[in-house]
Amino acid sequence: MTKKILILSVFVVASCGLAYELIAGALSSYLLGDSILQFSTIIGCYLFAMGVGAHLSKYVKDEDVLARFVDIELAVGLIGGVSAALLFLTFSWMTAPFRGLLYTTVFMIGCMVGMEVPLVMRALNERNTEFSELVSRVLTFDYLGALAVSLLFPLVLAPYLGLVRTGFLFGMLNVGVGLWTIYVFRAELANVTGRVLRASVVMCVLLFGFASADRMTHWGEHGLFGDEIVYSTTTPYQRLVITRWKDDLRLYINGNLQFSSRDEYRYHEALVHPVMEALPWARRVLVLGGGDGLALREILRYPNVEQATVVDLDPAMTGAFTTREELVKLNGGSFRDKRARVINADAAVWLQNSTEMFDAVIIDFPDPSSFALGKLYSVPFYGLVKKHLAAKGLVVVQSTSPFFAPHAYWTVNSTLNEVGLATHPYHAYVPSFGEWGFILASPQLEYMPPTSYKLPMRYLNADTTREMFIFPPDMKPLKMEPNRLNTQSLVHEFEQDWRQVIR
Repeated sequence: MTKKILILSVFVVASCGLAYELIAGALSSYLLGDSILQFSTIIGCYLFAMGVGAHLSKYVKDEDVLARFVDIELAVGLIGGVSAALLFLTFSWMTAPFRGLLYTTVFMIGCMVGMEVPLVMRALNERNTEFSELVSRVLTFDYLGALAVSLLFPLVLAPYLGLVRTGFLFGMLNVGVGLWTIYVFRAELANVTGRVLRASVVMCVLLFGFASADRMTHWGEHGLFGDEIVYSTTTPYQRLVITRWKDDLRLYINGNLQFSSRDEYRYHEALVHPVMEALPWARRVLVLGGGDGLALREILRYPNVEQATVVDLDPAMTGAFTTREELVKLNGGSFRDKRARVINADAAVWLQNSTEMFDAVIIDFPDPSSFALGKLYSVPFYGLVKKHLAAKGLVVVQSTSPFFAPHAYWTVNSTLNEVGLATHPYHAYVPSFGEWGFILASPQLEYMPPTSYKLPMRYLNADTTREMFIFPPDMKPLKMEPNRLNTQSLVHEFEQDWRQVIR
């Protein structure tokens, strides 16, 4: 029976160890961007720390194996359990120490997790378990625990519990293993009462944290964003936060500002109308991204549009902008229009499977701050877009800032050229973002910017439109390589450009 208890504990501790690693990787990706870099460095640090922990385990005396195992479970439960909350609050209120604390925490957890399995194997060995059976059982349950969490984390834990509450949950599981070990092996352990008391205190701390996770997240996001948070949710794809200050609603995705209601009309008029005004015959329009319905709002102002299809990955995004009244008011109820069709799917996968053709394509993705987003600005992706574009149709891409991120901006331009699209770059000033860039492209060379608009505009007129297509010397075109899927140069260019701005 005692052997089975120890084997089962391997399953639990393996699950907890991987969970802390995934939480650290996901949290740092949300806050710092570049998910591949964050996960790669965290996994490397964690595995190295596990090696250090495995080495340190040899210094534990045979008679102290179970006692040290219990102590480690309590320690890793406490540190791992509070790690997500501690890291998030640190980033929200004191950004500078975040990276140091992140890798210190990952290293500490990794060291302790690295000691767990060797100690369990030694405990089993002391109970006359054959070595071949010992290794087989321990590693089998170790890998099964990792598999369970790798499936549960993205599908259930992160979207429904959130990172902070998930951390506390696995911390409680570690402490639970410690308490169960104390109970089963109470005859072999010294100071049982003291160990139970310590475990109970740690468990109470974690239970309090689990119950208060929403409050801590709200407090941390208030420090991060500064304004009242009217809506927030963690989805399998991203963290969405909507804030309000007086009459200004703002949407943040993974901490990055997507729009301010005070000046979003400038952005969306510039994004949509240079295309739509040039296509008075357009009947079918495709929006890739744009889950806030704001670009859709502008498109549906044209009576010639018979159907506008929005393909956005996250149903939580389109759902919020369909049901929450303050957001519905902002997008004019565009998702409720009978001409609107919403498809929640990966844009690249949907384009591969669809045979539909469109007169205009509006691409309104977040900036290429990660490789997951960078693929949506790549040569293969724009090749797919071209296949769905009418011969005389137009496509426009939001393309980050030609002033703050010129290398990234002109990389998007060269990527569109690479698939045989003629490009017409332009820019507009949006106070919340500064000078912002767009690239209009078509299978044919002919395009003339509109000199007037049939619909009333708040920002665009003949003069502002003419100026949008003129680049001053400090935003002159750069010759850049296209963004290919296997290298994703755009993500590197984007990161380097904005790092210079921060400096």
